[in-house]
Amino acid sequence: MGTNRRYAHHYDRLMDQRILEGIARDGELQGLTNEEIGIGKYPLTRDPNPSDVKAWVRFGSVPIVVDAQVVAWTPAAMAIRFTVAGVEYKTWVWAGAVSDVRPARQGR
Repeated sequence: MGTNRRYAHHYDRLMDQRILEGIARDGELQGLTNEEIGIGKYPLTRDPNPSDVKAWVRFGSVPIVVDAQVVAWTPAAMAIRFTVAGVEYKTWVWAGAVSDVRPARQGR
């Protein structure tokens, strides 16, 4: 029997979501320290219309890419928020861990 090409992307996303849920359940979300973020050293910018991004995060020792929103940043790091299985997470990641920045959608 072959694979279902018509819905392959949909099932791949479901599997990715289940994997992320398991990783989030089994490990603690890691973040940066105030010194790494540059609190007090660099200006902090907050965004009233957060941009959608892909970001690398770590739950325990496991790195994984999540769909997130950038809510604040310094030159060194970005504050992101994302949801896994109905639970909202917030953390700081290195600026280089964020990619695919897409402008905020209107009407949020």
